[in-house]
Amino acid sequence: MEVAQPKDLEEDFGLAKRRYAELRRQKRIFNARNRIIGGDKEAWDVQVCDQKIKEATEKAVQETFAAKMRQNDKIACISEDRERRDRKNLCRAINDFQQSFQKPETRREFDLSDPLALKKDLPARQSDNDARNTISGMQKFMGEDLIFYQRKKFQEEQNREWSLQQQREWKVARANQKCAEDLYLKTRLQFDETAKHLQNLESTTRKAVCAAVKEFNKNQALESAEKKIQEKKQDQEDNLAEISNLLCGDLLSENPQQTASSFGPHRVVPDRWKGMSREQLGHIRLVQKQQVQEKLRLQEEERQRDMDWDRQRVQQARAALLFERQQQCQQRDLRRALDCNNLSLAKEQLSQKKYMKEICTNHPTEDHFAQFNTRSR
Repeated sequence: MEVAQPKDLEEDFGLAKRRYAELRRQKRIFNARNRIIGGDKEAWDVQVCDQKIKEATEKAVQETFAAKMRQNDKIACISEDRERRDRKNLCRAINDFQQSFQKPETRREFDLSDPLALKKDLPARQSDNDARNTISGMQKFMGEDLIFYQRKKFQEEQNREWSLQQQREWKVARANQKCAEDLYLKTRLQFDETAKHLQNLESTTRKAVCAAVKEFNKNQALESAEKKIQEKKQDQEDNLAEISNLLCGDLLSENPQQTASSFGPHRVVPDRWKGMSREQLGHIRLVQKQQVQEKLRLQEEERQRDMDWDRQRVQQARAALLFERQQQCQQRDLRRALDCNNLSLAKEQLSQKKYMKEICTNHPTEDHFAQFNTRSR
């Protein structure tokens, strides 16, 4: 915001004064009823008095304004000095803080702009067992160790020693194999002779054993047949006794009293119960039929209800479709009527423009009317 100077205020006041005098003159001249030809001393006296009052008022206003300006200038100077002092203290505090707690060495990216980085940096690899030689670092590959030539020479010497050792081992193995073959041949002949003797003994022993086993089996067969006859006879007697007991007992007679439980009349003993009676089965089937009929009735009611809902939904959809078509027809009719009305209005406007162009050839502009009654002189 710019500060108004006294010179600017004087120019504005003089301009306003001339405008005000011009407006007063225009009122006196342009008003036919109050216009007077000649001088008006009373009006001039009033104007002089007003002029003196205006000058006194203007002088008081200027003095007041000057005092305020001096006070504002003093306040501005004090504020500017205070702001400059605060800014200086803040800059000093920031510099002290940066020197104490934000040194360049403590920055995370200082290693990227360190001027002594090359002097501090270590070579890519100091030895083959350097801990920095990781797999992802790709500083050491197969065959690129520092003792490559010594290792290669040692490997060649080692390969030569291995070749000589293999030759010696091969010769020793050939000799051992020949000795083993001779020993195997002698041992094989001895084994064949022993096997032939054992085979003869085995055939003689097998014949004797077969005769003894045949006699033993014959005796065992006779004893087994006699035992089976006795067991069959005993089984027949036991089966006849069991059948007679079952026929006379409560199990096959299906006595309902044997299934009664001691815990209540509504409970039965599972291992004695032979099933429900015909009356119980008939009652259960009757209840099942009633349940089936009830379920069919509920399904029929649900189907009728669904049909009613579907019918109502279809009717509502049909009514909505008819209403929408009716609205579309009404909108189409309104649009057609509006188009016809707009077309007739456009034709009338076009004919009016043509008529005005034919009869009006010299049209007055705004500049023609703006040149009248602009000044009082």
